[in-house]
Amino acid sequence: MGKPIIVTGAAGILGAAVAAHLATQGLDVVGIDLADSAPDFPGTFVGGVDLTDTQATLAAFAHPALASGIAGLASIAGGFRWETVMDGSPDSWDFLYRINVRTALNAARAAVPLMPTGGAIVHVGAAATAKAAMGMGAYTASKSGVARLTEALAEEHKGQGIRVNAVLPSIVDTPANRAEMGAADAAKWVTPLELAQVVAFLLSDAATAITGASLPVTGRV
Repeated sequence: MGKPIIVTGAAGILGAAVAAHLATQGLDVVGIDLADSAPDFPGTFVGGVDLTDTQATLAAFAHPALASGIAGLASIAGGFRWETVMDGSPDSWDFLYRINVRTALNAARAAVPLMPTGGAIVHVGAAATAKAAMGMGAYTASKSGVARLTEALAEEHKGQGIRVNAVLPSIVDTPANRAEMGAADAAKWVTPLELAQVVAFLLSDAATAITGASLPVTGRV
């Protein structure tokens, strides 16, 4: 195997799908998550890491499994809240910024020094940033921040051979989304595996000509 790929949010539905798919391709995967454990994780798992904390993130990225550097970072950690502007809490704006933007920022700043000869970073944005719907203000604001982070990092590091891109999913077919929205239209949604395959493509050498892009992955929505 070559250098490993880090997957943040590795204990979640999408993070686990990304890690599993990368492993099926014979890649070495290191998962990082706030959760203490991830049963059956297909690689090295580093748990109990608060990625909103800069020092905790740096400590996790200093794990011995990463001592020889990394090939890439799949920055999957994040979250969602549906709240209207007037009835929701202003704290939700801070919360979603921290778990969506700050986690991606901290992970990227820790990952770049581990890719001295190049590599790839993939963030998770949101297709909904094109136009915020009702209840989506705080969420889409934070995911818009992920898009700008992606573009800025791509410009800053393209001379080092580090590519930075984002995927923009619509609705991901997860148990939580089915419980929240019903399963009637789930066949139109993006499955975790479908999204994982796109993430893996952007991490791969097949995407060496792509950087600074935000790629819609909207299924049939």
